[in-house]
Amino acid sequence: MKNPFIPLEMANTVIIDGSISEEMKMNLRRLGLNIIPTIPCKDIAEPISYHPDMVIHPINHNTLIIAPNVFDYYEDKLSRLGIKIIKGETKLTKDYPGDIAYNVGRIGDYAVHNFKYTDEKLKYYLKKESVEFIDIKQGYAKCSMAIVDDRAIITADYPIYRELCKRGINVLLIQPGYVTLKGYSYGFIGGATGNLSNEIVIISGNLDGHPDKTVIINFVNKYNKKIYWLSNEKIIDIGTIITLNCQ
Repeated sequence: MKNPFIPLEMANTVIIDGSISEEMKMNLRRLGLNIIPTIPCKDIAEPISYHPDMVIHPINHNTLIIAPNVFDYYEDKLSRLGIKIIKGETKLTKDYPGDIAYNVGRIGDYAVHNFKYTDEKLKYYLKKESVEFIDIKQGYAKCSMAIVDDRAIITADYPIYRELCKRGINVLLIQPGYVTLKGYSYGFIGGATGNLSNEIVIISGNLDGHPDKTVIINFVNKYNKKIYWLSNEKIIDIGTIITLNCQ
């Protein structure tokens, strides 16, 4: 199964945190991408309110499920681009676990989440995709998983590492921290990354100061992937860079 977070061809559209820097926006424009900036989901904590992976989950390459809190905005932006938009049932709320319903990680034939709190409609559509559920305690599962390949991820979350290794997924376990997220002690590596194509991983900023900088770059290169650095600033959690091939 192809990972919906990895476009089948070079992406032409990106859904990205609407509060990113001008440098990041300029570098996205250089790629010729149609930029769909997120709007804040005012019902969840302010530091993560712009994060795409809090309100959107790509069920497959042309279908997105979106939190009802912000559904109308994305329906207007995306439905005309040939992307199927489904309104989720769970309205997000501020305090954990009321904000995690759509933050599901995907790798191989697996969906990874704390499924006690996953949106029921999202679970229904994931089952239609024939993915196997891996139930963990980590509610911010997608934030915690940087997708490198259809069978490879990077994470600082040991339970995710353990469960995926059991199933033959190649996982690079890195040290937690060293990813900036304003308002929190640190952010997550998955929230700082995305995929422009099957050949290019995009990272929000540089890894200078990250103790695992070299092993992260080597791990990505091992899968014959190039890295596109979105800025020269320190890596920052912007809630996953969601890329699409639109009509």
